[in-house]
Amino acid sequence: MHPTLAADLDRLPELLQSARDFAARELSRLGERPVAGAAKAPDPDPLPAAGVGAQGALEQFARRWEPGFSASAGPRYLGFVTGGATPAALAGDWLTGAYDQNGSSGGGSTSDALERETLGWLRELFGLSETHQGAFVSGATMSNTVGLAVAREWLGERLGVSVSREGAAALGPVDVLSGSPHSSITKALSVLGVGRDSLRSVPLLGGEREAVDVARLAEALEALGGRPAVVVANAGTVNTVDFDDLRAIAALKERYDFWLHVDAAFGAFAALSPVHASLVDGLDAADSICVDLHKWLNVPYDAAVQFTRRQDLQVRVFHNESPYLGLPTGTPDFLHLTPENSRRLRALSTWFSLTAYGRAGHAEIVERCAALARRLGEGVSAVPGLRLLAPVRLNVVCFTLADDPTAERLGALARAVADSGEAFLTPTVLHGTPALRAAFSNWRTTETDTDRVRDALARAVRTPAPAGD
Repeated sequence: MHPTLAADLDRLPELLQSARDFAARELSRLGERPVAGAAKAPDPDPLPAAGVGAQGALEQFARRWEPGFSASAGPRYLGFVTGGATPAALAGDWLTGAYDQNGSSGGGSTSDALERETLGWLRELFGLSETHQGAFVSGATMSNTVGLAVAREWLGERLGVSVSREGAAALGPVDVLSGSPHSSITKALSVLGVGRDSLRSVPLLGGEREAVDVARLAEALEALGGRPAVVVANAGTVNTVDFDDLRAIAALKERYDFWLHVDAAFGAFAALSPVHASLVDGLDAADSICVDLHKWLNVPYDAAVQFTRRQDLQVRVFHNESPYLGLPTGTPDFLHLTPENSRRLRALSTWFSLTAYGRAGHAEIVERCAALARRLGEGVSAVPGLRLLAPVRLNVVCFTLADDPTAERLGALARAVADSGEAFLTPTVLHGTPALRAAFSNWRTTETDTDRVRDALARAVRTPAPAGD
């Protein structure tokens, strides 16, 4: 054994304690760390010849790289839809690395049973039935990809071909209908060989809404003349957290032949709040569902789940044909359900957080985030020079400049807020109008944090951008 590696093994408890102390120190000041900054990355070093050991690596990381890391796990990082890591989830994630289970199959470990228990809890959390079977994946993009891969196989079944054997070309033209799909949908269609151009935009309800007009969706399905299709419904759009009428869309199945995939990456968590649960009424009628856990469940990156009613088709797509792995059984190993053979035990951090805080604890996070989003919406409305572009429906505030809202001016506003170290927000465009969006999903965020974001925006709006911006 290499002497440095042997020495680290002998000192492993002290090394883990050192890493623990370092992490605890940084987490204790996460709320006051600059949320995002423009620190210049260090120049690359050459590959170490002999190495400096784990303690030396920690010291080099602290000196060279740690100062440039963002506070994306902190309470005022409101860009994208980014959660943090609850204490229990972080503990579970550390143990995931320590145990380093091979999560591909159930041979010799109960880790797969833990994942199945966790999936059962999530089904209950989101109001799904046991007909929805699932697996953990890396994020919403992979979850949507898996769901649409199963939908692609279903299309083949309806048309009398096997896509998993013959390829996507055997399908001929494919129609995927959606109102406000996330960008990961077109990415998935590209990866799956269905093609980005197979996506057909269906008109929305109008005004500031991002929800599909179900009557127009019915017209689009009617125009297919009985040809099977895929409908991607949205439960929580990224700009305004709008929800398609899932129950009404599912009812169209009585007249038309289509697979219903629901992208509920963070919107599924509305089910935890009695006030907002009606937004996801009908989610249980979906044929496949995407839910991202490193968003509102607040487990560390990366963790998401996918659910489908047709696990038989899922196995047909993803099963791994190898003598040493065996054939899928009635309860297929997870390597037969997703693109990955090698996969970490992502379920453990989720199991820890659900065990530690239960439904009630996670419902409190959802309801508090929704209340904080409303608070910021009210604050933005009171700031001269800013205006809301849509009502605050759940946990995202979408707003723009009151006058001349160009992409350049919105970009300058976002940079000014980020450079202040107070907050981080991301740009978007809503029905042609450049805007900013603030997404609340971190368990640490408080009213004080929300007011600091409002004040940072107010200061940035009052301060003219430097010449040349």
